[in-house]
Amino acid sequence: MNLTNNTILITGGSSGIGLELSQRLLKKGNKIIICSRSEEKLLEVKKK
Repeated sequence: MNLTNNTILITGGSSGIGLELSQRLLKKGNKIIICSRSEEKLLEVKKK
C-alpha cells in the first residue's frame, strides 16, 4: 500500500489516535484533511 503523496481524510483527527495518525501521515508527504466535532480543537491542531 502506498502511504506517500496522497490526500487523506481523517475523522476525529483533533485528538488521540486520529491526531497521531494525521501527524505521521503528514510527515510521509501526504495532504491531510481533518474533521472533528470541535472547531476549537481543530484550530489548536492547525496552529501546531
